[in-house]
Amino acid sequence: MADTLEFNEIYQEVKGSMNDGRLRLSRQGVIFKNSKTGKVDNIQASELAEGVWRRVALGHGLKLLTKNGHVYKYDGFRESEFDKLSDFFRAHYRLELVERDLCVKGWNWGTVRFGGQLLSFDIGEQPVFEIPLSNVSQCTTGKNEVTLEFHQNDDAEVSLMEVRFYVPPTQEDGVDPVEAFAQNVLSKADVIQATGDAICIFRELQCLTPRGRYDIRIYPTFLHLHGKTFDYKIPYTTVLRLFLLPHKDQRQMFFVISLDPPIKQGQTRYHFLILLFSKDEDISLTLNMNEEEVEKRFEGRLTKNMSGSLYEMVSRVMKALVNRKITVPGNFQGHSGAQCITCSYKASSGLLYPLERGFIYVHKPPVHIRFDEISFVNFARGTTTTRSFDFEIETKQGTQYTFSSIEREEYGKLFDFVNAKKLNIKNRGLKEGMKQSYDEYADSDEDQHDAYLERMKEEGKIREENANDSSDGSGEETDESFNPGEEDDDVAEEFDSNASASSSSGDGDSDRDEKKPAKKAKMSKDRKPRKKQLETKKGKDPNAPKRPMSAYMLWLNATRERIKSDHPGISVTDLSKRAGELWKAMSKEKKEEWDRKAEDARRDYEKAMKEYGVGSKSDSSRAERSRKKKKKQEKQMKGKAEKKGAVSKSSSSTKSSAKSASESFKSKEFVSSDESSSAESK
Repeated sequence: MADTLEFNEIYQEVKGSMNDGRLRLSRQGVIFKNSKTGKVDNIQASELAEGVWRRVALGHGLKLLTKNGHVYKYDGFRESEFDKLSDFFRAHYRLELVERDLCVKGWNWGTVRFGGQLLSFDIGEQPVFEIPLSNVSQCTTGKNEVTLEFHQNDDAEVSLMEVRFYVPPTQEDGVDPVEAFAQNVLSKADVIQATGDAICIFRELQCLTPRGRYDIRIYPTFLHLHGKTFDYKIPYTTVLRLFLLPHKDQRQMFFVISLDPPIKQGQTRYHFLILLFSKDEDISLTLNMNEEEVEKRFEGRLTKNMSGSLYEMVSRVMKALVNRKITVPGNFQGHSGAQCITCSYKASSGLLYPLERGFIYVHKPPVHIRFDEISFVNFARGTTTTRSFDFEIETKQGTQYTFSSIEREEYGKLFDFVNAKKLNIKNRGLKEGMKQSYDEYADSDEDQHDAYLERMKEEGKIREENANDSSDGSGEETDESFNPGEEDDDVAEEFDSNASASSSSGDGDSDRDEKKPAKKAKMSKDRKPRKKQLETKKGKDPNAPKRPMSAYMLWLNATRERIKSDHPGISVTDLSKRAGELWKAMSKEKKEEWDRKAEDARRDYEKAMKEYGVGSKSDSSRAERSRKKKKKQEKQMKGKAEKKGAVSKSSSSTKSSAKSASESFKSKEFVSSDESSSAESK
């Protein structure tokens, strides 16, 4: 039996929405990677408690229950895959995959059971529906009634927002069944209640999205943003990634928090929380905890009393509470020495940061693109000026991002970075050795090294060595990519007619003046054979049989529409590339079938040519003879006219020799054709 099973296009139910991704079952456990967010769920084999197979809306589904009460649901399986999964569970997890169908009687009276983080409404022994309590945003009680409210699902057109349960009164003394029901729900629900004091508070921090100044209160399980107009409570479980990015001016820092699901304000969704700090701001921070509690909870990552730059303190506290690594820019350095590139996205100017495992753009709107979801990138010429270019990224889902108005000096650095990361560059294709080597089940923010930690260590060493020196070491940057000669060569390639023979602009204007007549001469030389070609094309008989197609062209005409339907919106060049790949991969037997068709077409062509030659020989010979006769007559008429002109000219010249001597001299350019012919006859 295989040690791993892999399934594509599997859907995971999270927060009421179905997120597609890839599922892998191995001896060690179950791994699911979300295609949209890149988030990875890893369930160890030792944690699995039960596996249930049942029929659902998207075919068949797999429900996994863990020993700590968590529930994972995966849909999109085929019925035929049950035996394979059942044998795998039995062999590697020592679990029996139980078949359990849902009750479809339509009754609304049953029993509610609480198991882990799941509320199950059952009729008899069969479940009717299940509610993950993490989807519950609020629980209210009334007389013999409990109301559950749910988080809104942004991806679904219709969302279930409320369910009410009628709880009949019981005769047991001292126990209120309604309150007992509500407490069971609230103990597992995703209801944020600000109980107790905050661990620490950061006052009046500048926030770019959502815009404004906010007080940030740090609680053990969530983050509270308190502003003048709005308040937001962000659970740490919704934080996907943390980014610490230096501004191009080297005086400010961005701290970016990626969120899924996003925070909401009316119809606006904020997937990123972006804070802007000045490097000069310092703070002394005291945590609202005992030293023993700090040591026990954070294990040396935080201390009770801390001091330093404000951005360092915020990022350090967030890293310890969220338990996520902080992503910083890697080894990329632009033309100006900065770790980012100035560009525009959707008519707003911002900064694009090439990271070790993706790109991030700040700030309006913020965009994060992982390398493993990129289909290809493209370097395009700028639409307004030749001093800039556009950088286009297309994902495997078909989404396209265009970052425009990038300075041309950044091209070399960015191209080298993309090449080093082995990304597919459009119009060049995947060359040998350029295959992407990303683990499809690796978390996108889990690098092999902690770049943030290394950066902090390096900065600490620099501070110790240069305690009295305020320079941050940015003076040693070199502009190796800037080469005036290469830039001028690029201009020549864009505008000269002969790119290979183009020279730099340093040769002066005289070279340009010399190139112009050469260009004209070249054009005049090229025109003559083109006229001949046109004449030959005009003389071609339209009734002649057409040449037969090759086997490949016959196959391409038959399969072109199918390729277009499989790849909607495919360009002509990409279609021909795809057709070439399919033809190359085709078996020998299928190719022989098209070779036979091409051979039949060739025989038909030869037969048609024989018939055409017999029928058209007499017609063509007659036409040729009449054409020659007409030309001969035209020549004879022209010769007679020239002789008459010569005789009249000679008689007139003898009579008026004195008169002609007094007239002005005519240059050769202005001698008429009649005069030249008379001179030749003399």
